[in-house]
Amino acid sequence: MLEKLFRLDNKVIVITGATGLLGRKHAEAVACYGGIPILLDLSQQAVDELANELNDKYKVDAVGFTIDITDEEAIEGNVKQLVKKFGKIDGLVNNAANNPKVEDSEKVNFSRLENFPLDIWDDDIAVGLTGSFLCAKHYGFAISKNPNGGSIVNISSDLGLIAPDQRLYAKDGVDESLQNVKPVTYSVVKSGLIGLTRYLATYWAEKNVRCNAMCPGGVENGQPGEFLQEVSRRIPMGRLAQADEYQGALLWMLRDASSYLNGSIIAIDGGRTSW
Repeated sequence: MLEKLFRLDNKVIVITGATGLLGRKHAEAVACYGGIPILLDLSQQAVDELANELNDKYKVDAVGFTIDITDEEAIEGNVKQLVKKFGKIDGLVNNAANNPKVEDSEKVNFSRLENFPLDIWDDDIAVGLTGSFLCAKHYGFAISKNPNGGSIVNISSDLGLIAPDQRLYAKDGVDESLQNVKPVTYSVVKSGLIGLTRYLATYWAEKNVRCNAMCPGGVENGQPGEFLQEVSRRIPMGRLAQADEYQGALLWMLRDASSYLNGSIIAIDGGRTSW
């Protein structure tokens, strides 16, 4: 019994943003434990390559789709495809989001709140928050029709729980108006996902559809050494995460090992939000 708590054998798990840094790790974890990763992203070549890699390594039936998660008709069509092919959907990982970056000029820093462009705000909210809502609306509804229920995991962030420390991005000798900051949309999207999580946790609970949020801390991914040193000083464990350090938690949240976990917001950040 215990050895099966983390297994995902033949569980159909939809993963948005599947070919990104963490999305790939989520998909690998699902496949490694016998699940069927449904890989959604914007490049068909990228999702096909990842599906082939997972199928060859883990002997699963991963499949990739080019889906714009802000396109409700595309999502509805994909749900029908999956139900026709597999007969059910068991889980959803709302992982897709923009990593907001804006181009600056010598005179204007567009990452700053006072200069932040409305069109980038709209796009970041559409992908990170509206897209997650639409996926929950349609994939989540399909999960609610599954007699065994299932699990929705929203990938938030430690910056959905605390404000970004803008001092990390400051540079000596640069005028305040040109200093880089973490853009506002990242915090707004990740905080919004926490609210969505709590709503969904109560919405289909009677049908055994659980919803929880993971709040990962930063991942080491080639950042400058000075930045890594500064951010590590703000983390009790003294370092950023490796990309594969969230896989165990994801498996736990998706499977029977967490069968009574619902509406929880779990920070996995080396203790950063404890300070």
